[in-house]
Amino acid sequence: MTLRPFTPVARAFQDNARLTVILIAGAVVALASAAAVGYSAWQVRYHLAVNRMVFNRNWALLGQLAHEVDSSGDSLRTPAAVADAPSASAPYIVVSIADRRMWYKVGNETLYSTRVAVGSGKTLVKQNGRDEYRFDTPRGRLVVQSKDVDPPWVPPDWHFVEIARKRKLKLVKLKKGDTIPAGDSSVITVAGNDVVRKMPDGTIVPFETSEGHEIVVGKELIVPPFGTNQRKYRGVLGSHRLNLGDGYALHGTNEPASVGKAVSHGCVRLRNEDIDYLYGLVPVGTAVYIY
Repeated sequence: MTLRPFTPVARAFQDNARLTVILIAGAVVALASAAAVGYSAWQVRYHLAVNRMVFNRNWALLGQLAHEVDSSGDSLRTPAAVADAPSASAPYIVVSIADRRMWYKVGNETLYSTRVAVGSGKTLVKQNGRDEYRFDTPRGRLVVQSKDVDPPWVPPDWHFVEIARKRKLKLVKLKKGDTIPAGDSSVITVAGNDVVRKMPDGTIVPFETSEGHEIVVGKELIVPPFGTNQRKYRGVLGSHRLNLGDGYALHGTNEPASVGKAVSHGCVRLRNEDIDYLYGLVPVGTAVYIY
């Protein structure tokens, strides 16, 4: 049997078929993308709705929502946390990141409200180019775990990364037992709970540090070990602090003009007069809802 070559009509039919397949595949991809975007938008609206229910103290609706959502999925975590809400007589705190404001409430009554500073949302990439720090205020239900008077700030590693980058210095982490030459026959080391300069004759002089006054030797920024006095800065966090865990807190500030802005590294920052008042008012165990 002799095969006949394609006629122009046959070739056109084959080309149209291929085009149809391509168009169908494109439509499927577009529908899938639209569905993904729609689901993502639904998630955002869902979490906003839950947070509004928290603020309005609509526990009945939240409880119903918790029963209707599949308890095996992650989607129940937010309403489940909210379902464990305080009783009508228990105080709680609500913080709005968007409004940069907090409310101290009992039931539907607001006992105190004031402006706050919140996380900047910026990202700081480490010098290795892989790890990064994200300066966001955490959202969700937290609890006041402890309270402090005149709290020292123990600067995390990211503080020294920021300073080194701004001043174009090399970071050097000092460990207990190490010595770092200071360039004048003295060395920098740890003696007890202090980072000190040790002279050739054995004399030791503790460093005095504070925010903006770190230990710099030549072109090197020395990072004091945790637990040393040089890793504790006084006054940065104001007069009082309400600890929320994982390094986050509601605290005062030495920069009152920053309140009302998105400038912190994740904590909720208040004016000192506001945190002073709340310190005496808010008991340990108080729920804090941040949205």
